[in-house]
Amino acid sequence: MQRLVVNPIGRQLPVTMLETTGRKSGQPRRTAVGGKVVDNSFWMVSEHGEHSDYVHNIKADPAVRVRIGGKWRTGTAHLLPDDDPRQRLRSLPRLNSAGVRTMGTDLLTIRVDLD
Repeated sequence: MQRLVVNPIGRQLPVTMLETTGRKSGQPRRTAVGGKVVDNSFWMVSEHGEHSDYVHNIKADPAVRVRIGGKWRTGTAHLLPDDDPRQRLRSLPRLNSAGVRTMGTDLLTIRVDLD
């Protein structure tokens, strides 16, 4: 559902987007995400953790861009398997967090240190 419905719609709307570099294609890959900027880092939780394509892309190249409030910012993504993703979701936007908790199968916290 995420790949076939949410992402195509999200690319057209002013929602928060994560752009990674495709590990095989080398092309930009955009995914609608929910999260929050705290200090100079963007925090989010992947609902399918290590099984998400964008997580595989981050492992291959952690340099990413995040569209926040309509503006693109560059940064470096860090996978945080030791962070408690359910606790982290309590501090992130409610609507997205509820969806991640409901649909998520293998939650993983991700922090993007923004440039």
